[in-house]
Amino acid sequence: MSAALPRSYLFVPGNRPERFDKAFAAGADAVILDLEDAVQPDEKPAARASVVAAVSADAARVSRAAWVRINGSDTAWFNDDVAALAGRPGVAGIVLPKAETREQIDAVLAHAHPALSVLPIVETARGVANLAVLCGTPRVQRVAFGTLDFQIDLGIDGDGDELHFFRSQIVLASRLAGIGAPVDGVSTTITDAAAVEADARRGRRFGFGGKLCIHPKQVEPVHRAYAWSDAEIAWARRVLAAVDASDGAAVAVDGKMVDMPVILKARRIAESGPSTMPEGSRPLIA
Repeated sequence: MSAALPRSYLFVPGNRPERFDKAFAAGADAVILDLEDAVQPDEKPAARASVVAAVSADAARVSRAAWVRINGSDTAWFNDDVAALAGRPGVAGIVLPKAETREQIDAVLAHAHPALSVLPIVETARGVANLAVLCGTPRVQRVAFGTLDFQIDLGIDGDGDELHFFRSQIVLASRLAGIGAPVDGVSTTITDAAAVEADARRGRRFGFGGKLCIHPKQVEPVHRAYAWSDAEIAWARRVLAAVDASDGAAVAVDGKMVDMPVILKARRIAESGPSTMPEGSRPLIA
């Protein structure tokens, strides 16, 4: 099994280099230096230069490789973003907005260093329609769901029941392609930690393995949502203890029958511990 994939991806504007260090110190599993939505058109070139400086091999600014969200393939900045960043070892991955086709990803990979990953953001109707292609493209470990732009594209008003069908489609396509559990979209609230955690737990229930974050305050509640709780670990230990003591006989725990899927879930939780992410955040097929 490959190393666990990130639970949290924290965006930081690419035109605010004074915030880069703070973003890397915020505790997120991955940091995304953003050249797209967070940067106004007239600031794009300067932002790109700041990001290049931050991820260069001789830069002491950051302590580990960053992700970079480039501008979309239909913009005037796409080719320059790819040429400047995809080949730099200090870039762990390229976050590709408005991902819809294999050709868009291939355009990034044509300039990529050997270890680069691509995280396509599915945020249009066409992107959802082409999920099998996006999930099956080389160097794609998982995909992300751009919920806000997706709502605009389809004229949907709401992030709850309105998106359940599409969330399930993304999880299903990821599983069929044998890649990691997908990354859910952002929560717009910053100060309400309980709401952020509830959003993340909803995504986890649907089979997502992580979440995009737009503020450092969102990281901790996202991590809580994707960690096994003390109660879940205690349940897993009770199940495994009962199975060990049963000598092969049928067994029930907390009034519920324990069959093989339950045993497998209990083993997964017990082996992970409270501070690590559930299996959903890991690649499904090694």
